[in-house]
Amino acid sequence: MNREEIKTIIPHREPMLLLDEVEMEGEYAHGTYTVTGEEWFLKGHYPGNPVVPGVVLCEIMAQTCAILLGDALKGKTPYYTGIDKVRFKHMVKPGDTLRISATITKNKGNFYFTTCQARVGETLYARGELSFALVEGN
Repeated sequence: MNREEIKTIIPHREPMLLLDEVEMEGEYAHGTYTVTGEEWFLKGHYPGNPVVPGVVLCEIMAQTCAILLGDALKGKTPYYTGIDKVRFKHMVKPGDTLRISATITKNKGNFYFTTCQARVGETLYARGELSFALVEGN
């Protein structure tokens, strides 16, 4: 699915929509995002040496996880309840195309638990466990 199709599932909009495409494969969502170098979060992180902040990398992974929630998101907003066991292996820089893989590991009511990985090429750049609560309304 392209950016417009992604917007029909998750509530994120520019400049916080950080997915270019997502493909569903069974219980997995595979998202991509190419870092152009023009992103707002790179302007001061760091001048002359732009690096995607780790929290933004977590957000990119989280948006891919949110796609998995599909119809459960209708009329609800996903909010982080936890960011666990996150590890950053390499710096993400302009020109890198991130490939994120995510799956739901557990669901309890309006709470969802996921695992995700971000790769550039075949190299693992980040991984972690993210959890969300779906809250009524916007």
